[in-house]
Amino acid sequence: MADATDASLAEVLKTPSLVLLDLWAPWCGPCRAVAPVLESIAGRYAGRLKVVKVNVDDNPATARAYDARSIPTLVMIRDGQTVARVVGAQPEPALVAQLEPHLPPV
Repeated sequence: MADATDASLAEVLKTPSLVLLDLWAPWCGPCRAVAPVLESIAGRYAGRLKVVKVNVDDNPATARAYDARSIPTLVMIRDGQTVARVVGAQPEPALVAQLEPHLPPV
């Protein structure tokens, strides 16, 4: 898992892996609830998935760019393009089911 800012996000997104961008805020209960799920997924798919967290309070340009009207907003990005998005906290099996079709093969 990595943290990014408005200034560093473009560089962080330069990866052959699928990126799961977590748009969150420290005061958001559902964001805190989904954090351990994201840590588990990051470990499970290490090398194929990069989880990147962006605090929307500190990085409003990224929040606007990815239309984060509700948080958590999870955006799946491959080659700089959004391939899927999930709004709201999801249990791990539901999130994995949405991620797996977009993951690169082993």
